[in-house]
Amino acid sequence: MLDELIRKTIREMVGGSGPPVAFLIPKGDRGLLGPESIAWKVHADFISMMIGGISSLILQALHPQALAGVWDHSSFREDLKGRLGRTAFFIAATTYGSTEMANNIIEKVNHIHTKITGLDEFGKPYSATDPHLLSWVHLTETRSFMSAHEGYRNETITPKEKDQYFLEMKSLGEKMGAIDLPSTYANTENAIEAYIPELYFGERAESIIDLLENFSSKLAAKPFIKLISRAGFLNLPDWVYPMIGKAKPSYLERLAVKKSIDLIAIPIREALKDGVAAHSLRRVYG
Repeated sequence: MLDELIRKTIREMVGGSGPPVAFLIPKGDRGLLGPESIAWKVHADFISMMIGGISSLILQALHPQALAGVWDHSSFREDLKGRLGRTAFFIAATTYGSTEMANNIIEKVNHIHTKITGLDEFGKPYSATDPHLLSWVHLTETRSFMSAHEGYRNETITPKEKDQYFLEMKSLGEKMGAIDLPSTYANTENAIEAYIPELYFGERAESIIDLLENFSSKLAAKPFIKLISRAGFLNLPDWVYPMIGKAKPSYLERLAVKKSIDLIAIPIREALKDGVAAHSLRRVYG
């Protein structure tokens, strides 16, 4: 009964209608990455992926042109749950889906990007097909997912495996139109920091961050969502805090949030153990 309540709460938060049966077919299809990939391991944990998702959205909101595409062409501000749900499905489909499922959703998103153009808040033209902006989105997502996995999954991942993850994700980023992507964790951090002169924390970015800090949800889910949101903010690189006008989190705050996440993660991981990753493994191995 608790398991079903947890699953219902999570579906309310990010959308979804039930067991991911679409990931069971066709039998034997390994998808774009395969079950031995580090991405299958990292992306399997709902808790750390949600935390990483929040921090990546904060980082992306700091780039005026990346934010402008969302601001002008998305219902993000009115439907945060829908945005998170669509992003979650895209990651699930490209990581765990069959080859056809993954390629179809990549093609669909790439086509949508061709229609997203305009002017940012400074009057500078932007296009969602710009490789420079696509690289920013890719870099912030992969860095955020890996950082959250290391911080909250309590699962050892070697430096070699860490670099392997960025190499695997590079192949997906290139399919989305990003170019010159790094293949290691260290180079990903360096590539992100190279964007700092382009970033701006204005009213638009502030409103997005306020939205993420005050995620609308049903009463039963509020404590969980509040904690996940806070962990997302703690998952940011240290150089971000002065930019967004927040104090660098203390060791004690980080520890308190970590302990709280560890506690709530136990029943959530148990409730979600037969999720997308498990279904996809049955597709591959029968």
